[in-house]
Amino acid sequence: QFKVHASRLIRELGKTKRPLVITQNGRPAAVLITPEDFDQLTDRQRFLEAIQRGLDAQSQGAVLSHADVIKRLEAEFGELTDETDLG
Repeated sequence: QFKVHASRLIRELGKTKRPLVITQNGRPAAVLITPEDFDQLTDRQRFLEAIQRGLDAQSQGAVLSHADVIKRLEAEFGELTDETDLG
């Protein structure tokens, strides 16, 4: 029935901004969402994955403390000030 009413359902989705569950043989088969909702979901997923990578790196000891970063930068560039050009 989605094929028959696709245009109307897409217009409705645009107005309500609520996901539409598409069924096949009475069972959920797909969910139709707005492009904005899709972007938000994928952005959120990438953000959560980045957080997890950071937490994994931290648990493996593969991160530096702020103090260690400053020490390394000062070893490379000398004492850091607000005007220090690191480029």
